[in-house]
Amino acid sequence: RLRHNVIKAGIRSISIAYSRISLRDICLKLHLDSEEDAEYIVAKAIRDGVIDATIDHEKGFVKSAEVHNVYGTCEPQNAFDKRITFCLGLYNESVKSMRYPGGDHRKELAYADEAIKRERELAQEIESEDYDSDSDGCDPMDEDL
Repeated sequence: RLRHNVIKAGIRSISIAYSRISLRDICLKLHLDSEEDAEYIVAKAIRDGVIDATIDHEKGFVKSAEVHNVYGTCEPQNAFDKRITFCLGLYNESVKSMRYPGGDHRKELAYADEAIKRERELAQEIESEDYDSDSDGCDPMDEDL
């Protein structure tokens, strides 16, 4: 089974590389036993749709069908345009669906800054009151006096 798949792949690459090739050359390239084997395998590949070719039995060669140039048409450009449009649309939808904070968080930051300033002022006042109460000459640790 592996051998058949390898031979089919070989026939496919040969039909792409050569527009016309003799059965004898196919037999030599694929290391087949006889030209009849090559003819049978090529006929089966044509029937299975592996290659698009015709066999000339009288002259003993395989003629590959003309491969049309896909890139000579607008088809690839249209396909790429469709993909790019889809990707850009997906990107735009994802950006729209993201939640960005509004201006409210800036107000909260201002309130937080004011709260921090008030806490510092209160802490300084408490420290200064503690310092003032300590300096009045009354030491709470000095109860013997």
